[in-house]
Amino acid sequence: TMKTFSMFAAGVLLAGAAMAQPATGGFTGAQATARGGFNGPSTIVTAEHAKTLRDDTPVTLRGTIERHTGGENYVFKDASGTVDVEIDDRHWQGQTVSPQDTVEISGEVDHQRHRNTVEIDVKRLRKL
Repeated sequence: TMKTFSMFAAGVLLAGAAMAQPATGGFTGAQATARGGFNGPSTIVTAEHAKTLRDDTPVTLRGTIERHTGGENYVFKDASGTVDVEIDDRHWQGQTVSPQDTVEISGEVDHQRHRNTVEIDVKRLRKL
């Protein structure tokens, strides 16, 4: 019947649309919602050292993303401690990252003077 054919056609269209969605990646810990360039410096600094550097200093850190704190903000952790990081959706580049995954992030030190804190503005994230 025409009704059966219409329902079948709608189902095929919906299935095709679902399969056409691109893999976007992102953080898979608590409150995970995000996605995943910049070739930065090759010298690795620690989270604690990065917090002492001047505003806009290029940095590369290696560690884990511990948790999502809202929007594009996360807590990054290495052996020295933690630092807040901001990761724009486009910098996930399809990578899915959990707190158990080691990552290398490159970006710039960003002094948040209105909050008297320091964060890293991530320009590149690579799951190791």
